[in-house]
Amino acid sequence: MPRYRLTIEYDGTPFVGWQRQANGRSVQQALEEAVFRFSGEEIRVNGAGRTDAGVHATGQVAHIDLSRAWPEDTIRDAANAHLRPEPVAVLKAEAVADDFDARFSATMRAYRYLILNRRAHPALERHRVWHVARPLDADAMDEAAQEIVGLHDFTTFRSTECQAKSPVKTLERLTVRREVDTVVVEAVARSFLHNQVRSMVGSLKLVGEGKWGPGAMGRALRARDRKACGPVAPPDGLYLERVDY
Repeated sequence: MPRYRLTIEYDGTPFVGWQRQANGRSVQQALEEAVFRFSGEEIRVNGAGRTDAGVHATGQVAHIDLSRAWPEDTIRDAANAHLRPEPVAVLKAEAVADDFDARFSATMRAYRYLILNRRAHPALERHRVWHVARPLDADAMDEAAQEIVGLHDFTTFRSTECQAKSPVKTLERLTVRREVDTVVVEAVARSFLHNQVRSMVGSLKLVGEGKWGPGAMGRALRARDRKACGPVAPPDGLYLERVDY
Protein backbone atom coordinates (compact mmCIF):
# COMPACT_ATOMS: atom_id res chain seq x y z
CA MET A 1 0.00 0.00 0.00
CA PRO A 2 1.81 3.17 -1.20
CA ARG A 3 2.40 5.88 1.41
CA TYR A 4 2.65 9.57 0.60
CA ARG A 5 3.95 12.51 2.57
CA LEU A 6 1.95 15.72 2.18
CA THR A 7 3.21 19.21 2.96
CA ILE A 8 0.27 21.46 3.74
CA GLU A 9 -0.53 25.09 4.46
CA TYR A 10 -3.79 26.41 5.87
CA ASP A 11 -5.53 29.33 7.44
CA GLY A 12 -6.94 27.90 10.66
CA THR A 13 -9.52 30.66 11.18
CA PRO A 14 -12.64 28.75 10.02
CA PHE A 15 -11.64 25.40 11.52
CA VAL A 16 -12.02 23.82 14.97
CA GLY A 17 -8.40 22.72 14.67
CA TRP A 18 -6.43 20.04 12.85
CA GLN A 19 -8.13 17.00 14.35
CA ARG A 20 -11.61 15.76 13.48
CA GLN A 21 -14.17 16.83 16.08
CA ALA A 22 -17.91 16.56 16.52
CA ASN A 23 -18.38 20.29 17.07
CA GLY A 24 -17.27 21.60 13.70
CA ARG A 25 -15.14 21.24 10.59
CA SER A 26 -11.44 20.42 10.92
CA VAL A 27 -8.48 20.61 8.56
CA GLN A 28 -8.09 16.83 8.77
CA GLN A 29 -11.70 16.34 7.70
CA ALA A 30 -11.33 18.72 4.75
CA LEU A 31 -8.26 16.81 3.51
CA GLU A 32 -9.79 13.38 3.98
CA GLU A 33 -12.88 14.40 2.02
CA ALA A 34 -10.74 15.86 -0.77
CA VAL A 35 -8.73 12.63 -1.09
CA PHE A 36 -11.94 10.59 -1.13
CA ARG A 37 -13.38 12.70 -3.96
CA PHE A 38 -10.49 12.01 -6.31
CA SER A 39 -9.50 8.49 -5.21
CA GLY A 40 -12.76 6.97 -3.98
CA GLU A 41 -10.93 5.80 -0.83
CA GLU A 42 -11.90 6.58 2.74
CA ILE A 43 -8.49 7.17 4.28
CA ARG A 44 -7.07 8.78 7.40
CA VAL A 45 -4.78 11.78 7.09
CA ASN A 46 -2.16 11.49 9.84
CA GLY A 47 -0.68 14.84 10.82
CA ALA A 48 2.63 15.77 12.45
CA GLY A 49 0.92 18.06 14.93
CA ARG A 50 -2.58 18.78 16.19
CA THR A 51 -2.94 22.52 15.86
CA ASP A 52 -5.74 24.17 17.85
CA ALA A 53 -8.72 26.12 16.53
CA GLY A 54 -7.57 29.29 14.79
CA VAL A 55 -3.92 28.21 14.48
CA HIS A 56 -2.37 28.31 11.01
CA ALA A 57 0.31 26.32 9.20
CA THR A 58 2.78 27.04 6.45
CA GLY A 59 4.53 23.68 6.70
CA GLN A 60 2.28 21.08 8.32
CA VAL A 61 3.20 17.52 7.31
CA ALA A 62 0.91 14.51 7.07
CA HIS A 63 0.95 11.05 5.55
CA ILE A 64 -1.71 9.02 3.76
CA ASP A 65 -1.91 5.43 2.51
CA LEU A 66 -3.61 4.69 -0.82
CA SER A 67 -4.44 1.30 -2.32
CA ARG A 68 -2.59 2.02 -5.55
CA ALA A 69 0.23 4.22 -6.73
CA TRP A 70 -0.56 7.72 -7.98
CA PRO A 71 1.74 10.29 -9.63
CA GLU A 72 2.83 12.69 -6.90
CA ASP A 73 1.75 15.80 -8.81
CA THR A 74 -1.66 14.23 -9.45
CA ILE A 75 -2.25 13.75 -5.74
CA ARG A 76 -1.30 17.37 -5.06
CA ASP A 77 -3.36 18.84 -7.87
CA ALA A 78 -6.41 16.61 -7.42
CA ALA A 79 -6.53 17.23 -3.68
CA ASN A 80 -6.28 20.98 -4.21
CA ALA A 81 -9.02 20.92 -6.83
CA HIS A 82 -11.38 19.39 -4.28
CA LEU A 83 -10.22 21.55 -1.38
CA ARG A 84 -11.30 24.79 -3.02
CA PRO A 85 -12.62 27.18 -1.80
CA GLU A 86 -11.47 26.18 1.69
CA PRO A 87 -8.23 27.85 2.88
CA VAL A 88 -6.18 24.64 2.73
CA ALA A 89 -3.55 23.77 0.12
CA VAL A 90 -1.34 20.74 -0.45
CA LEU A 91 2.03 22.20 -1.41
CA LYS A 92 3.75 18.92 -2.17
CA ALA A 93 3.04 15.17 -2.28
CA GLU A 94 5.96 12.74 -2.09
CA ALA A 95 6.13 8.94 -2.11
CA VAL A 96 7.82 7.71 1.07
CA ALA A 97 8.81 4.44 2.70
CA ASP A 98 6.19 2.42 4.55
CA ASP A 99 7.81 3.16 7.90
CA PHE A 100 7.57 6.94 7.53
CA ASP A 101 5.19 8.42 10.10
CA ALA A 102 4.38 12.13 9.94
CA ARG A 103 4.09 12.35 13.72
CA PHE A 104 6.52 9.83 15.15
CA SER A 105 9.30 10.18 12.57
CA ALA A 106 9.59 13.94 13.18
CA THR A 107 12.85 15.10 14.78
CA MET A 108 11.99 18.79 15.19
CA ARG A 109 9.05 21.18 14.94
CA ALA A 110 9.26 24.93 14.41
CA TYR A 111 6.53 27.39 15.29
CA ARG A 112 6.33 31.11 14.56
CA TYR A 113 4.16 33.62 16.41
CA LEU A 114 3.44 37.07 14.96
CA ILE A 115 2.51 40.06 17.12
CA LEU A 116 1.44 43.19 15.25
CA ASN A 117 2.76 45.90 17.56
CA ARG A 118 1.27 49.25 16.56
CA ARG A 119 -1.61 51.50 17.56
CA ALA A 120 -3.73 50.81 14.47
CA HIS A 121 -5.59 47.53 14.29
CA PRO A 122 -4.87 45.12 11.40
CA ALA A 123 -6.96 45.57 8.28
CA LEU A 124 -5.26 43.02 6.02
CA GLU A 125 -3.90 40.57 8.63
CA ARG A 126 -7.01 40.16 10.74
CA HIS A 127 -7.05 36.69 12.37
CA ARG A 128 -3.43 36.16 11.29
CA VAL A 129 -1.63 38.19 13.96
CA TRP A 130 -2.09 39.15 17.60
CA HIS A 131 -2.64 42.89 17.73
CA VAL A 132 -0.92 44.51 20.72
CA ALA A 133 -1.18 48.31 20.70
CA ARG A 134 1.13 48.97 23.67
CA PRO A 135 4.82 49.21 22.65
CA LEU A 136 6.83 46.03 23.26
CA ASP A 137 10.54 45.78 23.99
CA ALA A 138 11.53 42.89 21.72
CA ASP A 139 15.11 42.85 23.02
CA ALA A 140 13.91 42.40 26.62
CA MET A 141 11.56 39.65 25.44
CA ASP A 142 14.39 37.84 23.67
CA GLU A 143 16.63 38.08 26.74
CA ALA A 144 13.83 36.67 28.93
CA ALA A 145 13.16 33.89 26.44
CA GLN A 146 16.67 32.52 26.97
CA GLU A 147 15.81 31.86 30.64
CA ILE A 148 13.57 28.95 29.65
CA VAL A 149 15.55 27.41 26.78
CA GLY A 150 16.75 23.86 27.42
CA LEU A 151 15.50 20.76 29.21
CA HIS A 152 12.89 21.72 31.80
CA ASP A 153 9.61 20.85 33.45
CA PHE A 154 7.21 23.12 31.53
CA THR A 155 4.17 22.63 33.78
CA THR A 156 3.76 26.42 34.07
CA PHE A 157 3.42 26.74 30.30
CA ARG A 158 1.19 23.70 29.82
CA SER A 159 -2.58 23.61 29.38
CA THR A 160 -4.48 21.97 32.22
CA GLU A 161 -6.08 19.82 29.50
CA CYS A 162 -2.71 18.63 28.13
CA GLN A 163 -2.63 14.86 27.72
CA ALA A 164 1.16 14.46 27.46
CA LYS A 165 2.54 11.87 29.86
CA SER A 166 5.30 14.19 31.08
CA PRO A 167 5.68 18.01 31.27
CA VAL A 168 9.44 17.67 30.69
CA LYS A 169 10.52 18.90 27.25
CA THR A 170 13.66 20.26 25.62
CA LEU A 171 13.10 23.71 24.14
CA GLU A 172 15.88 23.93 21.58
CA ARG A 173 15.39 27.57 20.63
CA LEU A 174 13.14 30.49 21.59
CA THR A 175 13.93 33.84 19.97
CA VAL A 176 12.19 37.20 19.71
CA ARG A 177 12.98 39.93 17.19
CA ARG A 178 11.30 42.98 15.74
CA GLU A 179 10.61 43.40 12.03
CA VAL A 180 9.26 46.96 11.68
CA ASP A 181 5.79 46.77 13.32
CA THR A 182 5.85 43.01 13.85
CA VAL A 183 7.38 41.17 16.79
CA VAL A 184 8.34 37.66 15.65
CA VAL A 185 8.65 34.83 18.17
CA GLU A 186 10.19 31.56 16.97
CA ALA A 187 10.12 28.34 18.99
CA VAL A 188 11.87 25.09 18.03
CA ALA A 189 11.65 21.72 19.81
CA ARG A 190 11.17 18.08 18.99
CA SER A 191 7.67 18.31 20.46
CA PHE A 192 5.57 20.76 22.44
CA LEU A 193 2.99 20.51 25.19
CA HIS A 194 -0.59 21.60 24.59
CA ASN A 195 -0.70 25.43 24.46
CA GLN A 196 3.01 25.65 25.33
CA VAL A 197 3.96 28.14 22.62
CA ARG A 198 0.94 30.39 23.21
CA SER A 199 1.58 30.27 26.96
CA MET A 200 5.20 31.28 26.53
CA VAL A 201 4.28 34.09 24.15
CA GLY A 202 1.62 35.41 26.51
CA SER A 203 4.18 35.59 29.31
CA LEU A 204 6.81 37.18 27.06
CA LYS A 205 4.30 39.92 26.22
CA LEU A 206 4.28 40.88 29.91
CA VAL A 207 8.06 41.19 29.73
CA GLY A 208 7.81 43.35 26.60
CA GLU A 209 5.32 45.66 28.33
CA GLY A 210 7.60 46.00 31.35
CA LYS A 211 5.16 44.26 33.67
CA TRP A 212 7.62 41.37 34.22
CA GLY A 213 11.23 42.23 34.97
CA PRO A 214 14.50 40.33 34.47
CA GLY A 215 14.35 36.80 35.81
CA ALA A 216 10.55 36.64 35.85
CA MET A 217 10.32 34.07 33.05
CA GLY A 218 12.77 31.80 34.84
CA ARG A 219 10.91 32.14 38.13
CA ALA A 220 7.61 31.32 36.42
CA LEU A 221 9.19 28.22 34.86
CA ARG A 222 10.64 27.02 38.17
CA ALA A 223 7.30 27.49 39.92
CA ARG A 224 5.93 24.54 37.93
CA ASP A 225 2.50 26.05 38.51
CA ARG A 226 0.00 26.98 35.82
CA LYS A 227 -1.04 29.98 37.93
CA ALA A 228 2.41 31.46 37.43
CA CYS A 229 1.87 31.73 33.66
CA GLY A 230 0.81 34.97 32.01
CA PRO A 231 -2.41 35.18 29.97
CA VAL A 232 -2.31 32.71 27.06
CA ALA A 233 -1.79 34.39 23.69
CA PRO A 234 -4.67 34.00 21.20
CA PRO A 235 -4.35 31.44 18.39
CA ASP A 236 -4.49 34.04 15.61
CA GLY A 237 -0.74 34.73 15.44
CA LEU A 238 0.52 31.14 15.69
CA TYR A 239 1.88 29.19 12.71
CA LEU A 240 3.27 25.67 12.45
CA GLU A 241 6.13 26.67 10.21
CA ARG A 242 8.20 23.54 9.64
CA VAL A 243 8.57 19.88 10.58
CA ASP A 244 11.99 18.25 10.23
CA TYR A 245 12.73 14.54 9.68
